[in-house]
Amino acid sequence: MPDGIDKGKARRAFSRSAPTYDEAAVLQREVGRRQLERLDLVRLTPRNILDLGCGTGEQAEGLLRRYPGARTHALDFALPMLDQARRRGRWRKRPRCICGDMEYLPLADDSIDLLISNLAFQWAADPGQLYRECLRVLSPGGLLMFTTFGPDTLKELRAAWAQVDQAPHVSPFLDMHDLGDILVNTGYAAPVMDVEHLRLTYASVDDLMRDLKQIGATNAVSGRARGLTGKVRMQAMREAYEAWRSDGVLPASYEVVYGHAWAPEDKHAPRQVSIPLRRLEG
Repeated sequence: MPDGIDKGKARRAFSRSAPTYDEAAVLQREVGRRQLERLDLVRLTPRNILDLGCGTGEQAEGLLRRYPGARTHALDFALPMLDQARRRGRWRKRPRCICGDMEYLPLADDSIDLLISNLAFQWAADPGQLYRECLRVLSPGGLLMFTTFGPDTLKELRAAWAQVDQAPHVSPFLDMHDLGDILVNTGYAAPVMDVEHLRLTYASVDDLMRDLKQIGATNAVSGRARGLTGKVRMQAMREAYEAWRSDGVLPASYEVVYGHAWAPEDKHAPRQVSIPLRRLEG
């Protein structure tokens, strides 16, 4: 089994990155935009919305505009992120911010009609517990919509580190099929999964590492090596990463998984269904 996420380490990293997050979150912003566009295909008039793992609240702001009659709640485990999120929107129409753990939601059963999350679910220490909690708070017929990362994410960085040592330096990411199985086994109805492969480019691996630090996406694997990495190993990783250089730039690959599923009208009698899967390149 892969090492899990150290949520304390992740929380501290995101807390420190709150002031710099928006500057570096190019990929997160684009994926969030694409996710919100998918709501055009959904017939839903939610009264209560939850942006789970809201970060600085950009997605919550988009939900406020899309559903002006709904109450939009924004939850994150890093309080400094919420300090940024509560400034979103306008006077008397801002997200209701909640500091909490997404695996143990401080919300009542059946209280949320639309639960949306953009690139946060990969930080769950126990994915099964996370999806159970989401189903618990969803109202019957409510919608879960999420994005997360698949295992090809940062494959270049993972491969470069693998040439240096055997310690985990990149967080583990579940495969789309495994996520689909969790949805089915948890009791969601009509789950749909698909994936896009996106790529950012950098002049150097140090620029990539700087971006990851600015958004708080540092190594939070529980089995990571403790202490400083050291100049020699860092330089060895840089040299290994150079094998990926093409047309003068270094790529950073991201496998973005999109998923949505419904809470059954009878949540105590979940349906077993097949999951449509498709892969996209972009």
